[in-house]
Amino acid sequence: MRTIATPVASFLPPSPDCAVTEPIVDAHHHIWRRADQPWLQGPTVPRIFGAYDAIKRDYPVEEFLADIAGTGVVRSVYVQTNWAKERAVEEVAWVQANADRAGFPHAIVSFVDLQGDDAAAVLAAQAKFPLLRGVRQQLHWHENPQYRFAPAPDQMNTAAFRKNLARLEEHGLLFELQVFASQMADGAALARAFPGITFVLAHAGMPEDRSPAGRKAWREGMTRLADLPNMHTKFSGLGTFVRRNDPAHIAEIVIETLELFGARRCVWGSNFPIEKLWTDYAAIVAAIRAALAPAPAADRRAILHDNATRLYRLD
Repeated sequence: MRTIATPVASFLPPSPDCAVTEPIVDAHHHIWRRADQPWLQGPTVPRIFGAYDAIKRDYPVEEFLADIAGTGVVRSVYVQTNWAKERAVEEVAWVQANADRAGFPHAIVSFVDLQGDDAAAVLAAQAKFPLLRGVRQQLHWHENPQYRFAPAPDQMNTAAFRKNLARLEEHGLLFELQVFASQMADGAALARAFPGITFVLAHAGMPEDRSPAGRKAWREGMTRLADLPNMHTKFSGLGTFVRRNDPAHIAEIVIETLELFGARRCVWGSNFPIEKLWTDYAAIVAAIRAALAPAPAADRRAILHDNATRLYRLD
């Protein structure tokens, strides 16, 4: 049984003098050196977020800190950026070194190839770094090749994947699930099979099809996922398919998702610097604050700060 903290009808546009000032945890951002990113080298090719020449460069932690200045962000979670998979441990070491030097980020979500024979060894090596909190392997597959990342839609169903996923519980790590609506039934079955693992659905389920049929499929899939108490979701990457900062679009996704998950299972993330392709940091913070402004203060605080603090053990 899902608890809806605030009815949809109460999510009305905030009054002009409405001030929302809760502290924020950015639960999904990146930093990188271009030299470590195979996908940022060579010719630009069509990708899920469109043209990306503007980010084919270094994005150091110092630039991230400049971007968040004055926005209320007090802590952050780094999410893996697709280094070559044989360098998965080196990626965690590099982020940890940046955090030790700069004070940000405060948690790391790494990459582990959960289909690989070396997954256990890689995970054990990564777990030695104090900021490791979870793993993301991007499982999203779409009939549109530009939106496709995984080589097949059902990688999460293989015996090898599930055997290695089980090791996350041994290390006390969460799994960030990134799938499209067509894969959500499998995602729900996965979370049901591993009740001891906390799952966080990336990018609110990537609602790429906003037609009536597409919205229906997304909502049905999100309902399946929300029925599982170990499934959470993340308001991040919401500009990916519209390729702009659209407060109305963001508010729509937030309202529908909160209906299903409730405020205690939602977090927010900037997806910077990807979203920097079309907006600035202050603008996307303003959009999420506006979307949440009509909600009770306790719900806003939970979504923007407390839930991420708990999930990623930031205290």
